[in-house]
Amino acid sequence: MRKLRLTVILIIATSFVGLTDIYEDISSAIRNGDARRLISYIGASVDLTIGTQEAVYSKAQAEQILHEFFSKNTPKSFTILHKGSSKEGIMYAIGTLVSASGKTFRTSFYFKHSPNSNLIQELRFETE
Repeated sequence: MRKLRLTVILIIATSFVGLTDIYEDISSAIRNGDARRLISYIGASVDLTIGTQEAVYSKAQAEQILHEFFSKNTPKSFTILHKGSSKEGIMYAIGTLVSASGKTFRTSFYFKHSPNSNLIQELRFETE
């Protein structure tokens, strides 16, 4: 019984470590303006909002749009302000991206956590 309890605790702890890493990996990609790395967390398509422009894009289209966005708004910093999850298992984070030119973007991303993958379903960069 003690062995089973220890195994369960280790499995739970490993799950939380994985989630911490995914938040940090996505944050790091945003902080560095790395569209290629960010796009690796997107499935076949993503609901992408930049400013007032919102649409569902393929992975290839989203990469081009994010590359252009980061080129025009070189990140100076990115900080997660809040993160959590819904009853349905959707994980999310809300943060602030500050560009080198001083523009501030309220940034949020939503992804579905599963043992095999963490794919961003929605990504938003809204001007504050």
